[in-house]
Amino acid sequence: MTPGEPLVRWEWIGSHMDEISFRLWEHFELTTIAIVVGLVIAFALSYIALRLPRLYPPITGVTGMLYTIPSLALFAFLVPYTGFSILTAEIGLVSYTLLILIRNIVGGIRGVPAEVRDAALGMGYTPRQILWRVELPLALAVIFAGIRVATITTIGLVTVTALIGEGGLGYFILFGIQLFFSTPLLVGAVGSVLFAVVVDGALVLVQRSLTPWSRVQ
Repeated sequence: MTPGEPLVRWEWIGSHMDEISFRLWEHFELTTIAIVVGLVIAFALSYIALRLPRLYPPITGVTGMLYTIPSLALFAFLVPYTGFSILTAEIGLVSYTLLILIRNIVGGIRGVPAEVRDAALGMGYTPRQILWRVELPLALAVIFAGIRVATITTIGLVTVTALIGEGGLGYFILFGIQLFFSTPLLVGAVGSVLFAVVVDGALVLVQRSLTPWSRVQ
């Protein structure tokens, strides 16, 4: 950026709307895959932890260790094995969702009052029916809180995957830094923040529609 040059060149944005739309969709795609796969794995591990409580500490220990690994270090470790690919990006992104999701799933289900479970047992519900018809619905508010945190975290981390060619809006941040060009840098940074705000708002609406009993009057 040279002295006197405007911070944002709107004509550049206007001429690159197709690419901006493509990178935004890429960002959405990477985030969605990570959250969906992370939820599947987290539910499986949470189910194991709920049925075998002694396994909860080692499960959270391993996922906690994954969560503390710096993203750049994790991607650098994976690249020699999986290359500069979407697989590399998703392995890293999914790894960072697990601890958050597992803690909220297990915490939400364990937070269901014991008398509610006893009442369900008295009505003849099996343990599996209690899980799906009683515990999960009552735990949805806590689970959705974890999904929101994991989603916002993932949206931010997706920008880092630009370093391996899979960055969504992070592509513009890297492009702007390389060329000392503020416009694409701001497009990537501000776009990621706005995207996170919109997605979080959408998740709040979904949560309210699924858990009407939890609304504060």
